[in-house]
Amino acid sequence: MPDLIIDARSASIAPGMNVMRILPFRLKRMVGPFIFMDHAGPVSKPPADYAEIDVLPHPHIGLSTVSYLFNGEVTHRDSLGVKQIIRPGEVNWMTAGSGISHSERFEDPSALKNGLEMIQTWVALPEKDEETAPSFTNYKPEQLPVFTDKGVWMRLIAGQAFGERSNVKTHSDLFYLHVNLEPGAVFGLPQEHEERAIYVANGVVEVGGTTFPKNKMLVFKKSDNPLIVAKEASTLLILGGEPLGERFIWWNFVSSRKERIEQAKEDWKQGRIMLPPNDDAEFIPLPEDKYKIAGSPPPEPLS
Repeated sequence: MPDLIIDARSASIAPGMNVMRILPFRLKRMVGPFIFMDHAGPVSKPPADYAEIDVLPHPHIGLSTVSYLFNGEVTHRDSLGVKQIIRPGEVNWMTAGSGISHSERFEDPSALKNGLEMIQTWVALPEKDEETAPSFTNYKPEQLPVFTDKGVWMRLIAGQAFGERSNVKTHSDLFYLHVNLEPGAVFGLPQEHEERAIYVANGVVEVGGTTFPKNKMLVFKKSDNPLIVAKEASTLLILGGEPLGERFIWWNFVSSRKERIEQAKEDWKQGRIMLPPNDDAEFIPLPEDKYKIAGSPPPEPLS
């Protein structure tokens, strides 16, 4: 059985966009270096309404954002001057490091005719890399290892698992898998990582005689060797890695030091974190600071 079961809960990241938030969770703030996980969609809207779910320019420090789509299309712009359209099966890996801002917009309604569904995770950076220079890379599906077996399809989004290694550049020891299972298929977890978790994005799986529907995350100890049985066609995100130590998170900022987050808040208020040069007409202001970092919940993070 899992060591912990996390129920995804609804969170708002834009006026027209609610997501299912999985991490952070009060009893499990991180799984390996993964400190944040949102599942957006499936969303279906009339073409004219997709602008409502745009996420305006906003800042990050101390982490890498990882965007991965099942359906739809998103236009990413950032303060490095990058404009990148991300499509299903691609990986957008943006390392904020010392500070970056970006936006996510839904500009082509024709690309959203089958709706929008995406996963975004944040990977905390090791202390030595928290102030690294910001960077952005888009990886195409053909750059990522794919494995198939009876009833199983697996893409290694990042890191290493099952003897495979992804081309995606990371700063720490981790793994991140997209797995599709046909009904009755059986799948296991990689054993080499200290912390591991399964998120059921769609479908129903059985582990240890108990069934788990979509929007559940199952967290396992290193000593566990569970078998995952698909009770119906199921889509899983499986992730984990080696723990990095305590991290503080406030809005879109992650750091091993509270004072660094305070600096980032002031930097955004004072305009010291650049806006995307090709999307600088509007931005999300710093939320009203009612909370202490170590106390009540901070403002909801954005993607």
